[in-house]
Order: sequence, then C-alpha cells, then structure tokens
Amino acid sequence: MSRDKRLKANRLGQGAERRAAWVLRLKGYTILERGYRCPQGEIDIIARRGNVVAFIEVKARESYAAALNAVGPVQRGRIERAAQHYIAAHAGLNVCDLRFDVMAIMPYHWPRHVIDAWRP
Repeated sequence: MSRDKRLKANRLGQGAERRAAWVLRLKGYTILERGYRCPQGEIDIIARRGNVVAFIEVKARESYAAALNAVGPVQRGRIERAAQHYIAAHAGLNVCDLRFDVMAIMPYHWPRHVIDAWRP
C-alpha cells in the first residue's frame, strides 16, 4: 500500500473512531480509552456504562455487512487478548461485565452499534 493510501486510510479510521465515540457518549457511555495498544493487540474504543465495560471495534465500510465481516476470528482473538491485558491492568474493572461490540460506520448513515457482537 502506498504512503498516500495509508495516510488516507488512517484519517478515515480516526474519523470513524471519533464518530463512534460521539455516538457512544450520546448513548450514555463513558469513554475509558481510545486506540488502546498493548503487546497482545489493539482496541479501538473501551467504554463503560453502568457495570458494563465494552471493548468496541470500529469499522468504516461501504455497507453494514462489510463492516461486520471485517472483524474475523484472528482479529477477535487479538481484541480479546488485549481486553484481558487491559482488565489485568485496571483491577477495579474486574467486577464489571465485559462485552465485545462492533460499531459500523457507513457513509451517509447513522453509525450502527452492534452490542455483544461476539463472545470469547
């Protein structure tokens, strides 16, 4: 991938994450982290509402189906391992219910929040 394409993809992804975080705040979530990285993987958004901590993968695609299909088993495994790392580092959250969500960002549509998109 050329440098220009990488920069464009990076800008698109950051914009999608901003939109997703904005929608989550409107829904009453507190954003704990954005762009969380650790040796085990990466999580786009970590948010909390009540006793639920949601690990959210944001996908900007042309369609809802394409966004959901973009989160495959290998990526889910990396997200799950990164979530374990995050919870281990934040002991106060280990009593919370954990959930894995997907936020689909499509052009000219309101972002779609898929709650409990998968379970480890």
